[in-house]
Amino acid sequence: MNFTLTSELVGLDRIINSDPIAITFFIGYMAMFASSVFFFMERGSVDGKWKLSLLVSGLITGIAAVHYYYMRDFYLQTGASPTAFRYVDWTLTVPLMCVEFYLLTKPFGAKGGTLFKLIVASLVMLVTGYIGETSGVESNMMWGIFSTLGYLYIVYEVFAGDVAKLSKDSNSPALGRAMFLLKIFITLGWSIYPIGYMVLPGNLLSGAFEVSSIDLFYNLADAINKIGFGLVIYSVAVAESSKK
Repeated sequence: MNFTLTSELVGLDRIINSDPIAITFFIGYMAMFASSVFFFMERGSVDGKWKLSLLVSGLITGIAAVHYYYMRDFYLQTGASPTAFRYVDWTLTVPLMCVEFYLLTKPFGAKGGTLFKLIVASLVMLVTGYIGETSGVESNMMWGIFSTLGYLYIVYEVFAGDVAKLSKDSNSPALGRAMFLLKIFITLGWSIYPIGYMVLPGNLLSGAFEVSSIDLFYNLADAINKIGFGLVIYSVAVAESSKK
């Protein structure tokens, strides 16, 4: 009982004294939760074929909100980075974001094979990244290369692969604008994750800035990428539904 009370007071002290990492865990949790409610409620305002897309958007931010709730408490009580919680979150939400690419282009002819390739690439990126972060200094660069290859394949699909071709052939201005924004998320937003990985001891950017600040960048990137990703999907769903 005393230990729990002490932990809660330490966590409260971190927030009161403006620990930026603690604050971003709290903001991330609230922002993800609010976004999930929004996407679930807005399903009724779009055409039937877009309802699943908004459902997945709500699931992505909802799953992230649950994980951020536990990551926040873990960080407040220990002061350590919740690496395992974070990778569990990513392992669930990143493949769902790949599903969003498929659902976004499915009305314009996307095939199941495209979805399969995107999910496999995302799992390769995440599993090898987790092994690299937890296996020690000696091998984190090697596993980081494997993880980067998975990320680069997703970039290829969005810029020049099946997803890009379907977007180009769709003749949908709304989809064209959405794909432009999603390309920005994939190249700029998602790039924060490999940069954070490369700051780890023994990696390419080791010593560039404090390893403890990686959570700050990850938290901000998660909120921007996941919520922004869902809002882009929502904008396409509303635009395409309004045509009817």
